[in-house]
Amino acid sequence: MKNMIMNAITLAFCCILFAAPAALAGELNLSAAASLKDAINELSAVFVQKHPEVKIARNYGGSGVLAKQIEQGAPADLFISANPEWLDYLRERKLVESATIGTFAYNTLVFAGAAKQQAAGMNDLPKLRKIAVGSPRSVPAGEYALEAMRKAGIEKELAGKLVMAKDVREAMKYAELGEVDGAFVYRTDALLLGKQAKILFVVPEGLHGRVTYPLALTVAGAKKKEARGFLRFLRSVEAKRILVRYGFAVK
Repeated sequence: MKNMIMNAITLAFCCILFAAPAALAGELNLSAAASLKDAINELSAVFVQKHPEVKIARNYGGSGVLAKQIEQGAPADLFISANPEWLDYLRERKLVESATIGTFAYNTLVFAGAAKQQAAGMNDLPKLRKIAVGSPRSVPAGEYALEAMRKAGIEKELAGKLVMAKDVREAMKYAELGEVDGAFVYRTDALLLGKQAKILFVVPEGLHGRVTYPLALTVAGAKKKEARGFLRFLRSVEAKRILVRYGFAVK
């Protein structure tokens, strides 16, 4: 009996010993707007290089979809939205730590398509056949685009021409493949992904609110040193230099 007890104690000690590295290895879950994917991938890699004990799980998509996932209990320590609306949505539900809310970066809304398309401004769009746009219900780029159409007075003329995409990257893909005549996307996506489709014009900022990426730790993330450390890094000069290189504005 004594030997059995000693064996059990030894086994338990070994389990604790072998489990210790996993427990010490910090993990954080990041949910970010699809348009940030490439920049965030590099930022994550730089951070992990400095902190190899940290693992970062990244989830990209439309900001509204991500916010709803967090509301429904999906693991998330840090949320970066492509507009303030969806971060406010989580703040109102007390799912993010208000003290950590800040602005991550800014972007520019553009219209991209094949160079042959004769579209030099908003008033040229009614002449086109199909236009891709992120679904305004969950994709901020789509909301900005719809606001711009409305203020330009062409919303009704374009109603039957819009092709809804799940996020801004998909809208850009439609334009790149020629499945639509053009797409409302962010400047960063057009510069990074555009080969066949190029920026045809910049949507005047007077037609929509400034494209802003707010970020915040979730209530769960605020309790994790890894998440707090990553947030500090994202606000650093080094991180801002990386964002600028990808075409984002930081002021």
